[in-house]
Amino acid sequence: MRSNPAKIAPHTAPQTDKAALAAIGRKVRARLAADPGVYHVPCDKAEIYALADFLSPAECSELITMIDVVARPSSVFEGPAGASYRSSYSGDVDPDSSFVKMIERRISDLMGIDQTWGETFQGQRYGPGQEFQGHYDWFDTSATYWKKETKVGGQRSWTAMAWLGEPEEGGETNFSRLGISFPSQAGTLLMWNNARPDGTVNYDVLHAGMPVVRGVKYVITKWFRVRRWL
Repeated sequence: MRSNPAKIAPHTAPQTDKAALAAIGRKVRARLAADPGVYHVPCDKAEIYALADFLSPAECSELITMIDVVARPSSVFEGPAGASYRSSYSGDVDPDSSFVKMIERRISDLMGIDQTWGETFQGQRYGPGQEFQGHYDWFDTSATYWKKETKVGGQRSWTAMAWLGEPEEGGETNFSRLGISFPSQAGTLLMWNNARPDGTVNYDVLHAGMPVVRGVKYVITKWFRVRRWL
């Protein structure tokens, strides 16, 4: 679930967990910069990194099977999204699976974030015509749901998203305010900071899952908080 920008008054949401977001940003930034396999996407307004072949074809296939088992119509924190906003299917994969735990450990080791600070893996499936319009992964701290979220890990810091399958056409991940669009690349892990270096939430990381034209798109996403989740 994500925050709908249509329901956020721009730049008015109270800033919380600022120091923690800044500290996590420094740690992950240094960790990824030291890894020669990680690509730093050129961008002045956001921190985005990519690692190709993070998942093998067999691992992608197994995760796709797990997603198909749990996939249900997607929702957002403000309530049901409706077909016009988030029309994909999604679901949390089994957190007790040794296979899932192994993938989670690899992501945590890569980024240098405590594994217990990460939410349960969520898988998403997009068929023809399905999309997820522009949204933020960070939480709107003026929203009613924030009172609960601040007690179970606080603000989201980084997002790690891996593509598992490539549609025949469409389905790009588009950061409209940055002018950057990523086609689906099976096995590639995309990571971005939801905050700026000073710890304030970044309004420029607005992103969308563009409509799939042909085929099916699968992704799996891990969101990290500023402290232990749950």
